[in-house]
Amino acid sequence: MTPRTHALAVVVALGLVPAAVRAESAPGVEADTAALEFHGFRAGASVAELQRLVRERPRGALRCKQAQADARVSECRGTLDDPALGGRVDLWVSCVNGVASVITISAAVEADRLDRWRDAVERRYGRVDASVQGTQWMMQWVRRGRMLRLTWRTERGGRMASVSLVDGRVLDDWGRTRS
Repeated sequence: MTPRTHALAVVVALGLVPAAVRAESAPGVEADTAALEFHGFRAGASVAELQRLVRERPRGALRCKQAQADARVSECRGTLDDPALGGRVDLWVSCVNGVASVITISAAVEADRLDRWRDAVERRYGRVDASVQGTQWMMQWVRRGRMLRLTWRTERGGRMASVSLVDGRVLDDWGRTRS
């Protein structure tokens, strides 16, 4: 991870989960209050747990590289093919001290695949309103200092979607200990 890439990842991650954000599901919705996860992936998981999850799936691979700017930080990238996720997905993980602070699962999707991703999250955590900014749509759930964000947009005639899982506590602890 280059210092520039690392800085961008940190800015994005910190922007996704301000420490003050503590929103819950929509009023009147009985939702799962367990730690947020998506098809077994959860922010706050150890790198070993993520490696195991990826290896369990067809053609799964995850490679990690330590950041030069901060030895506590590493970036992991990989791919996997999972029928439950609708096929092949890309995986990006930012880790602090061997723990996932941000996980992003992304893929080019057809409408039905995006609907399956959205339905799986809404069934478990409750319905929330989607917000739009330009050509990008987003839905977000926050529980116990962790966030799950489903984002999608149309680009070059196709649709890209991602699920980001962020552990605000890992990021907050890292931020407090930075010199």
